[in-house]
Amino acid sequence: MNALILAAGLGTRLGPFTADRPKALVEVEGRTMLEHQLRHLSKAGFDHFVINVHHYADKIREFLKKNSNFGLEITLSDESNLLLDTGGGIRQAMHLFDDDAPVLVHNVDIFSSTDLSRLYKTHLESGADATLLTARRTTSRYLYFNTQGALCGWSNEKTGEVRSPLSNFDKTQFTPYAFQGIHIISQKVLPLLDAIPEPKFGITDFYVNNAGRLNLLMVESDPLQWVDAGKPETLGVAARIIKEHYEHIF
Repeated sequence: MNALILAAGLGTRLGPFTADRPKALVEVEGRTMLEHQLRHLSKAGFDHFVINVHHYADKIREFLKKNSNFGLEITLSDESNLLLDTGGGIRQAMHLFDDDAPVLVHNVDIFSSTDLSRLYKTHLESGADATLLTARRTTSRYLYFNTQGALCGWSNEKTGEVRSPLSNFDKTQFTPYAFQGIHIISQKVLPLLDAIPEPKFGITDFYVNNAGRLNLLMVESDPLQWVDAGKPETLGVAARIIKEHYEHIF
């Protein structure tokens, strides 16, 4: 199974932890975030990895070389010349996979109890173009889904902005969820990604703009067993989730 680890962010929210290294190489529970994700995803059955890199890209190369890629098939998608945002980064990386299998996209700083193998199987069985992991938690930006679990719109609660490809969209008629930074994209979506002229764009914007033409489904997860470890104050929660839910096999 194919997996893309999004590691190209600048890591500015982690302050001094990323003064001399990329976010992916910040340690939690004695191992870097990147190593935790590689081990965890390998345990779940993923065997072909692409990692996008930008900030301190050479240090990630050195880390992987020192550890012989942990015995895994790993390719780097280099964004050193231009940070491509989530959408542009995913588009570039998807061209590096050598088959038509869907790609699990996983932010390097997201830790959760989600059964990723089951999530991948759910995606395959549903026939979705993309499957987004979501949760019922408070956030400033919500995705809205209908009763069939299909994406229909988006809102920014701070600015009041609401967007949807559906005419007369009323967010009160749909269920709001927070996006959990884990999703699966089918390769058949790639032509639509390639059609975007800008080199950098957000994947959430892409999903919302194409909700009327793509089958974009959600899977709900436990908000209490999930954390964005991109801030110093959340590293402790990440450590707990790693100890409780991550099993390493190499």
